[in-house]
Amino acid sequence: MNASDNIGTVLWLTGWSMPDSVFDKLRASLPDFQHATVDYSEADTPEKMLLLTETAARKMQPPLLIGGWSLGGLLALRLAVKGLADGLLLFAAPARFTRPKEESDLGWADAYVRQMIAGLSIDRETVETKFRRMLFTEAEREAGIDRKLPPSCVWTVPALIAGLQILRSEEVLSQLNHVRCPVLLVHGTEDKICPYSAALELASFVPQAMLHTIPFCGHAPFLGREEEIAERFRRWWHDQSDNSNSTSI
Repeated sequence: MNASDNIGTVLWLTGWSMPDSVFDKLRASLPDFQHATVDYSEADTPEKMLLLTETAARKMQPPLLIGGWSLGGLLALRLAVKGLADGLLLFAAPARFTRPKEESDLGWADAYVRQMIAGLSIDRETVETKFRRMLFTEAEREAGIDRKLPPSCVWTVPALIAGLQILRSEEVLSQLNHVRCPVLLVHGTEDKICPYSAALELASFVPQAMLHTIPFCGHAPFLGREEEIAERFRRWWHDQSDNSNSTSI
């Protein structure tokens, strides 16, 4: 396929506290797609963050694929429930982030997220540094994968708080049957932010979900694997398009 052949637009939604540039290498590995982004690094309320993503999605011409990581994955699922996506590429994405104590294998306790919110007003750098360390396994840190992240402290503190408030309150788990588009899930088995069990749960509730498991991987399954992920995504989307064309004949 020539780089000039557009087979869809990918709207990229980044993870909490992360600059959009984290996707640069992945986008460069997908020249046959068009790319768009939503910058919510300065959104000072959850409502503004949600509005920014929904407005962007509604402006896009189909076929629209939404690529979301972590918080961005939750936002992408929310848009798909509204029928605003033709396909999803989700990295370490939760359908519900905070969980009650008896579901600790599926997500975080709300109290821990509230502690992060309180800490941001005192020392945002410490909160972000601790969070970034949790993204990776010890083996990934030894291999230098953590050094592939862009610099921290690019979001405003109100935006950081807004993102955490969304993770506390938004849930699409109960609405996953409304996700009618195909979904490619990419998830690491050693994810400490969004446990792998949550990926299995998500895949079981989405009718057209395909789960790509990465063993011994933490919360950033695309970092250092961009070309491999891009090729898998490309083949998957071609298969979906072929199946759709066959069905419509």
